[in-house]
Amino acid sequence: MLSVAEAHRRIIASLSPLGTESIALAEAAGRVLREDVHARHDQPPGDLSAMDGYALNGADAARLPVRLPIAIEIPAGRLAPRPLARGEAARIFTGAALPEGADTIVIQENTTRDGDAVIIQSGATPGRHIRRRGLDFSEGGRILAAPRRLSASDLALAASAGATRLVVGRKPRVAILATGDELVPPGATPGPGQIVAASGVGVAAILQEAGAAVIDLGIAPDRAEAIAAAASHARGADLLVTLGGASVGDHDLIKSALAPMGLAIDFWKIALRPGKPLIFGNLNGLPLIGLPGNPVSSLVCALLFGGPAVGLLQGLAGDPPAVTPVRAGITLPANDGRADYLRASLQDMPGDLPLATPFPVQDSSMLSTLSASDCLVIRPPHAPKVPVGEIVPAHRLRV
Repeated sequence: MLSVAEAHRRIIASLSPLGTESIALAEAAGRVLREDVHARHDQPPGDLSAMDGYALNGADAARLPVRLPIAIEIPAGRLAPRPLARGEAARIFTGAALPEGADTIVIQENTTRDGDAVIIQSGATPGRHIRRRGLDFSEGGRILAAPRRLSASDLALAASAGATRLVVGRKPRVAILATGDELVPPGATPGPGQIVAASGVGVAAILQEAGAAVIDLGIAPDRAEAIAAAASHARGADLLVTLGGASVGDHDLIKSALAPMGLAIDFWKIALRPGKPLIFGNLNGLPLIGLPGNPVSSLVCALLFGGPAVGLLQGLAGDPPAVTPVRAGITLPANDGRADYLRASLQDMPGDLPLATPFPVQDSSMLSTLSASDCLVIRPPHAPKVPVGEIVPAHRLRV
């Protein structure tokens, strides 16, 4: 069986980024930037006051206290009507342009107003409380480098630099097909021997969070012709994700149902718990990831492989989820030949790494423990026993 790392490498190596599109700034949250963004002007556009107070020439406050006449007042958004002369002060507000002739801002708290004059008591340090022109960025400078997933602060930065549209990766269209006679759609009442098809909802959410536009192909019964007919509706998608039918049972039909349609299998089965029966292949040019049917297995595999695949299609590197160190909250037994991803809660420990405690029952049908989990503790194949408090790797599920 392939290792988790090798399965990830093969999936990512087989994919290529999709094309790009130009979209309005207001629509770009969470999208992947594909062209660098450069500033159209300096920010700030001139020397500005960072505080409410008084602008003056620092030489006039070499000895304190000093009394200076207030010659002009400068609110934000307006320029001084004239340069500031030696021996004068200007009332100035946060964000207002520094007048010519001034090199010092004294904050209001360090002064006393005396009619049309101000008494500078302290804090007259030249250059202090001044935001110099271009402090944030300069005209023509690169402010955002592609590729990157655009955050709220990225969009605010792009807006402040004058951008109105951004070039981003096209949203991958991902078709999801669930299979199984035992499945009924969410909202339906299961009959004898049936269960609700919940995995598709969770997998769709993971892929949408990664940036995909999801196409729901519904549920196909365990008949080869029905699976093939449903899969034919994935034409035009960029990725096909199937749920169930990937194992070795008589009713696990993904491989046999899609083989006549041209399915070429790259690999099947990986050294992972939960998630051993994972398929990756190509259906006449359409990449296919066949997820296991057990709900936790399908969601864990979607996180480890589906999310990175969707990221790569948008232009990212397709890296696996980040690994973070945690401390084991219980003794972890030695592991067998499969990587084990244990659902666990996290407890913050002041001044130390968080404590990760795996749930006692790790059955792959139990979505309740996955929902309650803060992380997946990673146990590599053949990992030795780990005592309480030892550092182990984990994937965080919650920020």
